[in-house]
Amino acid sequence: MKKRFIYILFASMTVGSISSCKIDTVPETTVTDANFWNTVADLRLAANYFYSTLPGLTQKDVNMDNWSTDAYPNDKGDAISDGSRVKPATSDDYKYYNIFQANKLIAKSADVLAKGADPTQVNWYVGEARFFRAFYYFEMFKRFGGVPLITKPMEVDDPGAYLPRASREETLKLIFDDLDFAIEALRSADEINTVKEYGRVSKTAALAFKSRVALFEGTREEFHKYGDAKKHLLMAKEAAEAVMTSGMHALFSQATTINGVTSDDAYFNLFQLAGEGRTNKENILVKLYGVNQENSIVSTAVQRYYEGNSIVPTQNFVDNYLMADGLPITKSPLYQAPNSTMAHADYFKKKDPRMSFTLFKRGDEYISGGKYTIPNPTKQRSGYGIRKYANETFWSRQASYIDKPIIRYAEVLLNYAEAVYELDGAISDADLDKTINLLRARLPQINIGTVAAPNFIPMAKLSNALVKGNGLDMREEIRRERHVELAFEGFTYWDLLRWKTAEVEMPKTLLGSYLFTEYLSDKDQKWDPKTPVNAHNYIILQDASLRRFDPARDYLWPIPTLEIAKNDKIEQNPGW
Repeated sequence: MKKRFIYILFASMTVGSISSCKIDTVPETTVTDANFWNTVADLRLAANYFYSTLPGLTQKDVNMDNWSTDAYPNDKGDAISDGSRVKPATSDDYKYYNIFQANKLIAKSADVLAKGADPTQVNWYVGEARFFRAFYYFEMFKRFGGVPLITKPMEVDDPGAYLPRASREETLKLIFDDLDFAIEALRSADEINTVKEYGRVSKTAALAFKSRVALFEGTREEFHKYGDAKKHLLMAKEAAEAVMTSGMHALFSQATTINGVTSDDAYFNLFQLAGEGRTNKENILVKLYGVNQENSIVSTAVQRYYEGNSIVPTQNFVDNYLMADGLPITKSPLYQAPNSTMAHADYFKKKDPRMSFTLFKRGDEYISGGKYTIPNPTKQRSGYGIRKYANETFWSRQASYIDKPIIRYAEVLLNYAEAVYELDGAISDADLDKTINLLRARLPQINIGTVAAPNFIPMAKLSNALVKGNGLDMREEIRRERHVELAFEGFTYWDLLRWKTAEVEMPKTLLGSYLFTEYLSDKDQKWDPKTPVNAHNYIILQDASLRRFDPARDYLWPIPTLEIAKNDKIEQNPGW
């Protein structure tokens, strides 16, 4: 018990993250339950631990995008993505240690109340603990389905800790009960910022997360044919709408001015220092990193991973970007298929600007003070590199201080649009205008002409007329918008599972970009002419013959075998 509490205290020294390797350097002390849990300040200190557990920009977190068809690990396939994984003995995804910490704070809050603390302030931190308990249970729920529900602190030898798996409905009830408590108890984002505690969970963070959970289960029920989809879709819509009408959040719209020239790159700046702090009301919850080397909570070498050492985008993903007229590449007259005379940078032209903000193109600031030219054949062997979080100064230090958005307002708008459509089988232009079209409105205008004769137009709106007049499917267009807006933020794999499209998408060949002629002729970064390509000259990353997805098994993850060995009441998921 003492060691567990000391870990909370040590982790609570900052709202940021710490390295787990430091835990062993903390000695046993006289700080125990008997002389803690006295004041609201003690609860706040203990609650700080939860923020160290938020997913960030470590290699493990970045690799989550390799699970889907959006990305590839650059050197060899991912076992989750290609279906080759086996049952693990243990897993960090089994979150009971973190749940123990949440349960401990919730239980000990009664001691603080008994000593005369303000109940409202006590509930701020109980609300945080319950938000994070819901967060941890949802992470397990996505993977395993129903899990044992432990809601009070227990020792490892407590028989009450060895429970059978709860049903999906019971697990969801606990998650929603915790979130509803948090929604009532937590402060608003502005109240938190007023007392200079930016980064703590707010009332709207709990609402936004509720919309995420409800949309996940509502659509999963709809497409996997079980449960009460309408109930959860309505819950997702109402929670998202409550955030939208709260007045607490808005899309980030800050452009950059360099040498007197203003660039409408707000989307790119979301993932730079310019997008940090409460002045960016799009960020609802973030993983805090330091501000700079002199004011560092913790840093991450994220660009080293995104540069290509750990993850490269696929053509499977890139094909989702629309042309400026709002049509997919299969429909738009603006689209020009790559050919032997086209340059790599030309492929970005006339397209949704988020492609240029998300992926590297010629001329972008790159590593070691240089400019990006063509993809490096070793580091970006798909022919694409991820530009999000790219910062040349931080790359040089191998230490980035850019915060990682966990929940942002753009997701809330997308949750609302999808929930409305799935509830009604339709969505009005008015609802599209206050969700998806807001995302498009902040993008810079696109030149569909030439350099010599430019013709700038705004990114086309999504409308019912556009969909009907071009033989599109509104559901697919709503999903596409989510795909490109939230690219490489850890959503796509779970979206494929809830939509029940993983069995279609995951077995497909993973492709890289067209093997442009300049790849083979560049004197500094010349590609191997034997690079494997398909009949259309696109790089083959992993052939379909090496990929599989079993619908009877792979929509749930295997329970770690040691957990079943410790608790024979736990049943393994089907097929594992």
